[in-house]
Amino acid sequence: MSLPKPSPEDASVLHEGAEPHSGGLASKLNWLRAGVLGANDGIVSTAGLVVGVAAATTNESAILTAGVAGLAAGAVSMALGEYVSVSTQRDTERAALRTERRELAAMPDAELDELAELLASKGLSAETARAAAEELTARDPLAAHAEVELGIDPSELANPWAAALSSAVSFTLGALVPLLMIVSVSEKLRIPVTFVAVLCALAATGSISAWLGGSRHGRAVLRVVLGGALAMVVTYALGQLFDVAV
Repeated sequence: MSLPKPSPEDASVLHEGAEPHSGGLASKLNWLRAGVLGANDGIVSTAGLVVGVAAATTNESAILTAGVAGLAAGAVSMALGEYVSVSTQRDTERAALRTERRELAAMPDAELDELAELLASKGLSAETARAAAEELTARDPLAAHAEVELGIDPSELANPWAAALSSAVSFTLGALVPLLMIVSVSEKLRIPVTFVAVLCALAATGSISAWLGGSRHGRAVLRVVLGGALAMVVTYALGQLFDVAV
């Protein structure tokens, strides 16, 4: 018995339903977005720290020490936080896959019916949904249920080590912008030059973030630039307030 051929409308719905779980491009964009956000955090936190210290002292060694310490602490903190978060996500995905695997072994017919219903709920006709469910089950039942029912690609589970490394590297790269700026110019220019360099770097990360998210560039850039400027103004004021000789 030959399987019914999906109509153009059914084929379109099936393609749309599978698209969010295709993994490839969406997964890469998510990692890139996380990297941009990590760099943004590195820029803002380190800029605030070194500007605040520079407002309190002209000792370049003290400024550099504070900046390097902040960079190291921030990178480690970001990496650990990302590792814990993604490890939890991976453990949850693995537990869901184990449950699905047991259900497939214990009641394959019921799971087939469930898969057909899920596909039909996406807009496929009942006949096409059943045919698609049977074909997907014959190929790889666990992968079929994982993607359609759970939204998980078993071959691309979250990697906590990659997340931790990506977060640490992106934070470090971002932190280097204010750190290098504030120690590479003269004492009189160090704060204004760092201020401008940081705002330019934030404008770049805001623009990239907007592009990845498909949102308006102007609003995204303005948000991160104003936030970074506010952080530096506050820490500069605190540095001036608690000015101490070093």
